[in-house]
Amino acid sequence: MPHMFSDVRAFRRDPLQLLLERGNSAPLGLEPLHLGPGLVLLVNDPNLIRPILKAPETEIGKGKLIKKLTPVLGESSLMLHGEEHKRRRAVLQKHMAKGSVEKYLPQMCAEIRAVGAKLARLGSFDPHRFTATLALRSICIALFGSQVISSGDEEALVQAIGIIEDDLAAEMFRVLPIGPLGWYRRKKSRDFAKLAMSTLVQRLRTGAGSTSMLRDLEALGLNDRELRDEILTLLLAGHHTTGSTAAWLLYHMAANPALMDEIADEAAECLGDHGELRAEAVKRADVSATLVKEVCRLYPSAWWTSREVMAPVTIGGRNLKVGTSLLICPWQLQRDPRHWEQPDRFLMTRRYTTDAYVPFGAGPRACVGMGVALLELQLLALEIAAAYRFTGVSPNPAPWPKASVTLVPPPMNIAIELRQTRRRNSALFEAGVELPYVPPVGVVPADTLYSQSQ
Repeated sequence: MPHMFSDVRAFRRDPLQLLLERGNSAPLGLEPLHLGPGLVLLVNDPNLIRPILKAPETEIGKGKLIKKLTPVLGESSLMLHGEEHKRRRAVLQKHMAKGSVEKYLPQMCAEIRAVGAKLARLGSFDPHRFTATLALRSICIALFGSQVISSGDEEALVQAIGIIEDDLAAEMFRVLPIGPLGWYRRKKSRDFAKLAMSTLVQRLRTGAGSTSMLRDLEALGLNDRELRDEILTLLLAGHHTTGSTAAWLLYHMAANPALMDEIADEAAECLGDHGELRAEAVKRADVSATLVKEVCRLYPSAWWTSREVMAPVTIGGRNLKVGTSLLICPWQLQRDPRHWEQPDRFLMTRRYTTDAYVPFGAGPRACVGMGVALLELQLLALEIAAAYRFTGVSPNPAPWPKASVTLVPPPMNIAIELRQTRRRNSALFEAGVELPYVPPVGVVPADTLYSQSQ
């Protein structure tokens, strides 16, 4: 007989496995999780996601689980609701929509090429170590009009994030109080991290362009603290979520050399007269776009979100009381065999029209950075594949990510070399003939990477 704490141990040990097992085995609807005295319901029915996320905030709003991020993220738009949230979100959408950031495509590509050259000199690399800082550079370009922070600033921000992320993750579903000594240590580490981040934000404000998103936020009348919280939230979200997803994108290119070759061919078709990727051609680059979609399905960095019932409401035929937490887990929804064929396998032949595909959320509160992230990931695939080949990856298959505030990739190692100029056999390609792919020693074909035996 389960009791109110019966899922706590399993959740702390491996939340990804627990949510998969419970969500995939339960009937579609709302599955109770016993994580403490408050009722937590896992939403495993895709048909309920949009009604929950589109419900009036007087009925279903951002609740106590999200609010636990307040000590770090402050009063940013992620934490707000109502008219103030709408005002700030409108500014973010204006600057972060995919069409808006395409004007920075040459700058974003230049940053990717610079990182690629560094990786080639090394000969092998851990992808997440480099994609995290690359994502930070790209989000700065999208938000501030240029790359306005130094490599030292990047390193300081990455270290500050590392200090607080595990702390925040542990706090999400804490049942027992942390104790005075633990509280003091946590506060000290958070204060140190926030000081480093605040110093960086001040430098960003000084270097931002006159037409940047920052100037539009200032025009809303935000004070210094509110601006700091908003910028910090955008940097944290853009750096960590996209950086983690980018690491998995490179991993799958390394694990499937034939796919990487195909993306290299696609990149060649996207080049303009001066050797730069053309925005209009990138929009039609289906192979790299599909790679991004499948990686986002398997590894949604924002692997959970939650809402709280603010007034008695009926969801999925169930009457819910005030204070009930609704946990939405893209990791579970996007690996549920009821919605996906062979859900644990990496497949480039999927369709993504199902409501169970929610790596960026859904409805009016979907992630405002979705356009930036998708473009950044696609450019990364095209630029790296065009210039380099990955000659091996280990471990292969890779372990599951670590479930922290986001999904953190495990340490990996990818071997890299310069790509020799090659041309697609156009006659065979136009005829639809598939050339055989023989994986090199030590590389597992992509369609065998994700068996349920993990």
